[in-house]
Amino acid sequence: MYPNLYYAFRDLLGLEIPVFKILQTFGFFVAMAFLAGAYILTRELKRYEQQGLLKGIPEKVVVGLPATQGEIIGNAVVGFIIGYKILGIFFQWDTASPDLQSFVFSSQGSLIAGILVAAAMAGYKYYSKKKQALSKPVEQTVMVMPHHRVPDIIVMAAIAGLLGAKIFHNLENWNDFVQDPIGALLSFSGLTFYGGLIVAAIVIISYARKKQFNIRALIDSAAPALMLAYAIGRMGCHFSGDGDWGIYNSAYTIDTNTGHTVKMAPANFTDAVQKNVGFFHQQAGLVQQQQVIVENIPHAAFEKPAALGFMPDWLFAYGYPHNVIKEGVQIAGCDGPYCKVLPIAVYPTPLYEIIVCLALFFVLWGIRKKIKIPGVIFGIYLVLNGVERFFIEKIRVDTRYDIFGFHPTQAEIISTLLVIGGIILIVIYRKNNTATNKLS
Repeated sequence: MYPNLYYAFRDLLGLEIPVFKILQTFGFFVAMAFLAGAYILTRELKRYEQQGLLKGIPEKVVVGLPATQGEIIGNAVVGFIIGYKILGIFFQWDTASPDLQSFVFSSQGSLIAGILVAAAMAGYKYYSKKKQALSKPVEQTVMVMPHHRVPDIIVMAAIAGLLGAKIFHNLENWNDFVQDPIGALLSFSGLTFYGGLIVAAIVIISYARKKQFNIRALIDSAAPALMLAYAIGRMGCHFSGDGDWGIYNSAYTIDTNTGHTVKMAPANFTDAVQKNVGFFHQQAGLVQQQQVIVENIPHAAFEKPAALGFMPDWLFAYGYPHNVIKEGVQIAGCDGPYCKVLPIAVYPTPLYEIIVCLALFFVLWGIRKKIKIPGVIFGIYLVLNGVERFFIEKIRVDTRYDIFGFHPTQAEIISTLLVIGGIILIVIYRKNNTATNKLS
């Protein structure tokens, strides 16, 4: 696993670039997910604009105004943060490099660098606007097309999505949140996709209504982008080892000397647990009278079929060595902050979602021009996304609720509602389209 890009470049290319320790692997892939989503969304919005389903609206802008106090102060604040924290990392490298995340969220930094960068950015904003200022500002009317608003949509999606993902995750893991609320809120791990999707959708649709979007065309445009962004985001989960993995595969164990996956008879699962009793004592809900109750440990044995012998074992069971959350047991001979590996292999569910969601993206991309009824593509996306997530939950570790004798996870509940909602959308939009054609 690669907690940050320093480890990726070191292991893959043999290059040691200490400054890359700043770039977290999970954050890198999340950024790539947003960029990929923005690209696909822009392409689709332009396509719907050409079809006349999406139209621009005129907006008045004033050209030639000097910089406002708000703009200058905003630039100064951003500059201070960059100087205080980012440059502070370089100026205090020996202190910051062992644990960059803790440094970023601490009060430590470079005050001088913060002040200097704040002054530079505030000054730049002031003088750049002054050069463009006119003696008499001019009011102009410009046509703003939907695809011009993609940067605004992406920023809103990022902020609302992060908040929603954090809120839903902490609701799902309330006991952990209560024990360490600050750590839970500031941690780079612990994000619930559906929480982010729901909150971001509410915010973006509200924004789109104000800007007079055709909502059905917008959500159709977003469907392939959402599927691709999800697949890329899961790459961040997998390659960083953020804890978003599946239940234990009791047909495999882990060689803690190398971190490699090793086959194990399922009957030996209990022995493997007892061998690593110290690790399992730390897992919530698995301790009772100082004994690990093996039955309480979610696991299922699945050995690689002989017909798939050409595939690597880690595709079926993985230990996530050097994971970013530092969970597991010590890897022999490893010295550094990320030297843990899971003692028993788990199902690499993020990897499965990467593969499946990339395939589903290409399905949506392939049918998007063939389906002419607005809104149906998004309905299909909801069904595909819901089905994929519902079944992956069967081998994932998540909090389960007790509802009328059933024990679903939060994701299973939401994914089921998404499938139902998607089917309803498809039926309604197809029915309305048929009725419209008959009237015409």
